[in-house]
Amino acid sequence: MKVLIVYYSMYGHVHKMAEAVADGVREVPGAEAVLRRVPETLTEEVLKKMGALEAQKAFAQVPIATVDELASAQAIIFGTPTRFGNMCGQMRQFLDATGQLWAKGSLVGKVGSVFTSTATQHGGQESTILSFHITLLHQGMIVVGLPYSFQGQMRIDEITGGSPYGASTIAGGQGERMPSQNELSAARFQGKHVATIASRLARE
Repeated sequence: MKVLIVYYSMYGHVHKMAEAVADGVREVPGAEAVLRRVPETLTEEVLKKMGALEAQKAFAQVPIATVDELASAQAIIFGTPTRFGNMCGQMRQFLDATGQLWAKGSLVGKVGSVFTSTATQHGGQESTILSFHITLLHQGMIVVGLPYSFQGQMRIDEITGGSPYGASTIAGGQGERMPSQNELSAARFQGKHVATIASRLARE
């Protein structure tokens, strides 16, 4: 059973979360976690000016996603940084190319889930995931979030991402904060949860 983890990461925060999601998927017997990055739309010159080029070298080995391979997975977990309370442009462009999959119903009945990263504590973590769900629903996917059985999202002893809609992390205004242990635990939980549900559906 293949679980695709399709994400965009500029400075490495979403990449770290994606790795944790993959770890969670692998905890489910028979589940294969496959990491893929969506194509970059910014030029190398722009990325260099943004200070992202060096950071992206850490995950440059992750293959670029193709639209066609989405249909081969039993579940797809998407990861995106927030841009003004919504998904990033790179992810939007990738999803906008899935029209043929929609026309054929290729993703109908597959499990879909989303995780995200924002610069600030209230920078659109929930709105990004919820608005992303609209696309998954149009594709006929079964939307899965992060249930409250992950107790880490109830914590008030530290600033942390995470909501019933999906795992999330807070990167800081300058990208100075990497995902905390609690946020990584949320991502692992979500990966395992999605893979478990996909596995159950595959047996029916």
